[in-house]
Formats: sequence, structure tokens, C-alpha cells
Amino acid sequence: MTDHDASDAPREVPTEAPDLPPALHARVAGRTWHRNLVGEAGAHVHRLHRPDAPALYLKHGDGDAASAIADEFTRLQWFADRWPVPRIEHFEWSDGAAWLLTRALPGRTAYEWLADDPARAAAVVASLGRLLRDLHALPVDTCPFNANHRLHLDLARQRLEAGLIDAGDFDDARQGWTPQQVWEALGAMLPLAEDRVVSHGDFSLDNILMNGDGEVVGVIDLGRAGIADRYRDLAILANCLDEFGPTLRDMLFSAYGIAEPDLSKLDFHLLLDECF
Repeated sequence: MTDHDASDAPREVPTEAPDLPPALHARVAGRTWHRNLVGEAGAHVHRLHRPDAPALYLKHGDGDAASAIADEFTRLQWFADRWPVPRIEHFEWSDGAAWLLTRALPGRTAYEWLADDPARAAAVVASLGRLLRDLHALPVDTCPFNANHRLHLDLARQRLEAGLIDAGDFDDARQGWTPQQVWEALGAMLPLAEDRVVSHGDFSLDNILMNGDGEVVGVIDLGRAGIADRYRDLAILANCLDEFGPTLRDMLFSAYGIAEPDLSKLDFHLLLDECF
């Protein structure tokens, strides 16, 4: 699933501050608020601005969204000394809701660079491939988070039974499919031989920030990070790159170091991603 529709606008809108826990309210006083509309996935995301201070992002929600935010908090702590991720400014759990405040990273998203400057596509994709290769080189035995396909198949089944899979949000290749058809197609591709790496889990163009030199300066939205098959990340990123031309995925695999990608694994992980 991609984060962009045909119009791709707007990405954020001005808004008022929500009701905040007291400690958090004091922390963000005097800032202007913008509601982020890209990839919220059940949580509310705001950008907080003040001229004399670094920008901040606040992610908050209750129910399943609160659990996902807490997952992201623990993963940001683990990644802090290992990968370029946002600095945590504040976290709390209050009355069943989670609130995660982070410092904004510099740069623009990889999606924005590709959309605004297509001539730089090759350099951007090469940088993304190197970054993902470095992530997947982290020692697996040091990561405490499980994100393998068996876990996510179980979560997908629960979502299917609860009627939570949105067929209207499927990729173009599966428009007209039902959630049951996606589930059956997944089952037909098992068993999956997993090549275990430290995986981001939602390695899309909107979650990667780059500077004007084309280098990655940070990665966001790590709530689904953990040990999983390497094609989990490759599939999502390759699928995003297809929006900008049919040759970019080949550039990605080359930069990552894969001569012949496993097409079956790419398909499996894209099918699994449709369930979330």
C-alpha cells in the first residue's frame, strides 16, 4: 500500500493543539500546530513549530494506536545508538492513550526528492540501497524485537476475521481483490524460507529523510521494526519506487547487492503488507 493518491495534496494542515497531559502541555507551550496527513495509520501525528527551537513531532492515540506508539518508543530507544532515528523528547501513557514526542530530523523525504527532482533518481536510489544494506548488516542476535512473517500472518488472520482489512486501499495490482483472496494467496506461498535481518518494517519513501547532497540523514516510523526476512523491506521500497519508473527497482537491487531478486518473496511481502 502506498501513502499517496493521484492528487497527493495536502501533506499537512494547520490545526489547534489537542487536549494534552499536563507535563506534555508544559513541554510544548508556545508552538504552532500542523496536522500531518501522510501515513498516520491510526495515530494522530502533528508537527509543532516555534521559530527559536527545533521542530518537534507528536504522535498520539489510544487503543491499538497507543500500543503501536509504545512499540515505536521502545524501538527508538534501541536504535538510538545504532541508526539515524529521531531523538525522543517525551513519552507517556495516560488514561489508555500514548503520547510520543520526538525531535524532527533535518532534510526532506525521499518521496519529495524523487517527485521534485527526477533527474536525481539514480543517486537517491543508490543512497537508499546502501542505507538498507547497512541496516540489514546489524547483528541479528542483538535485536530483541520479533517481526517475522509467522507473527504477522497471525495478526493478519485476526484482522481478516475482524473485518479490518481495507480492500479499497490495496495496491493497483490487487484492485478488485477481496481480503479473503489476499489471505488465500498468502497461504499458497507458504512455507517461506526466512533470511533473518534487522528489518525496518515500513521502509517506504515517506519514512526516509535525505539532505540536499542526496545522503540519508534519518529514518522514521519504526514501530514495526524487528527481526524478519530481508525482503520485507526490499518489497515495500521497490513497490514505492515503481511509481517513479520501471527501472528504479533494478537500481535498488544493484545498490543493495542483489543480482537476481527473489520475485516470489517480493510478492509474498507485498501481499502481507495489504493486510495492515
